[in-house]
Amino acid sequence: MADARRAPLKDQTDISGARALIVEARFYDDIQDALMEGAVAELKVAGVTHDVITVPGALEIPAAIAMALDAAAQGGKPYDAAIALGCVVRGDTIHFEIVSMESSRALMDLAVNRGFPLGNGIITVNTEAQAWARARASELNKGGDAARAALAMLRIKRRLTKAR
Repeated sequence: MADARRAPLKDQTDISGARALIVEARFYDDIQDALMEGAVAELKVAGVTHDVITVPGALEIPAAIAMALDAAAQGGKPYDAAIALGCVVRGDTIHFEIVSMESSRALMDLAVNRGFPLGNGIITVNTEAQAWARARASELNKGGDAARAALAMLRIKRRLTKAR
């Protein structure tokens, strides 16, 4: 496995008080707990509150995010960022490719089409051992990485919006 390379981001744009959404797929409960732990820790450090929506699997994550963004905006309490968390482990069929590619594509579409800060923490692995190595905060911490990505994009959006 390649070593994780995390360059520290220097943007310190204030995002305290922001509101994030975490949508998690609970297909692998124990692995999901580890991903969630990493994401929540990063949000806490940044002073960002969060809500959690749970869906059955990774394919449902993008639709749940879209529904939640619309509902929150209509309710006058919009989200500032979102984090997608889930795990897809390769099996014996092409289902792995469909789930991993389509969930990723739909998340990218959401982020780009809406100009919305979104961190993709859906890990796609060959084995459960690889999933654990990516999920644990003491190892690769992909839940934390997804939260950091969403927060980095939120900082960029706030900085660019302020510049107008």
